[in-house]
Amino acid sequence: MSQRETDSLGGENKKGAQAVRRSAINMLAQREHSSQELRRKLGSKGFDDADVDEALAGLRQDRLQSDERFIESLVRSRIGKGCGPLRIQAELRERGIAEELIAQAMDVDAGAWRERIEEVRRKRFGVARPGDMNERARQMRFLQYRGFTTEQIRSAMRRAGDDVSD
Repeated sequence: MSQRETDSLGGENKKGAQAVRRSAINMLAQREHSSQELRRKLGSKGFDDADVDEALAGLRQDRLQSDERFIESLVRSRIGKGCGPLRIQAELRERGIAEELIAQAMDVDAGAWRERIEEVRRKRFGVARPGDMNERARQMRFLQYRGFTTEQIRSAMRRAGDDVSD
């Protein structure tokens, strides 16, 4: 291969990495993404893995992509939608977030979750306590679906004035 051909290939690689970076920045302009999400999306667009890795490293270095910022954004959003810790943790795992980062993000005061579950229950069912076992079970299933732990649910049901024994 001649020098000219080699230079031409180097230029194509540079263009490929620039195209990957542009595409990633466009995605990040819409919302925060984890590095795994970006890697998957860029790969599905047909970009070369080496170009994707190079672009992601540059984005992290320039602080345009941050898994920590993504976690903060997702956790805040899901808490605002009434999701509990189990559901949020599962979603973070699906997005390729490392377990230690998940543990740090979910290290929230138990009182904050207690307030949140009570607010979610009140918003859906009102302040009145469950009238019978069927209603109690329905409320518990709803809270479980939202991702709250069994202990958090039982505690919330007791605080709601439910004197039915566990």
